[in-house]
Amino acid sequence: MTVRVRRVYDPVEDDGGQRVLVDRLWPRGLSRSKARIDEWCKDVAPSTELREWYGHDPARYDEFANRYRSELDDPVRAAALSELRELAGNGTLTLLTATKDFAISQAAVLAELLED
Repeated sequence: MTVRVRRVYDPVEDDGGQRVLVDRLWPRGLSRSKARIDEWCKDVAPSTELREWYGHDPARYDEFANRYRSELDDPVRAAALSELRELAGNGTLTLLTATKDFAISQAAVLAELLED
């Protein structure tokens, strides 16, 4: 199993496997045809409240990751995470986000969970 995290705005890689957008909101300025995603899994995204609290502040990342993992226990999010696990089991999975620093995004937390 290979799980990658990339920006949805980056060029598509030939070996990227299944491409899944994991943001709740559609990325600004990007058409659906240009995004070339296989699936949009917005149910796995963090809540609006958590996303706004975090604001992609690197100093808050550890706390964000802990709170987000707790949110993933919610039945709807847990089902979406299970769907991602299934996709990851079928080969390469690329989690996409519009976040500028994807290393401190929800996609990074998801990749870590999926690889465990």
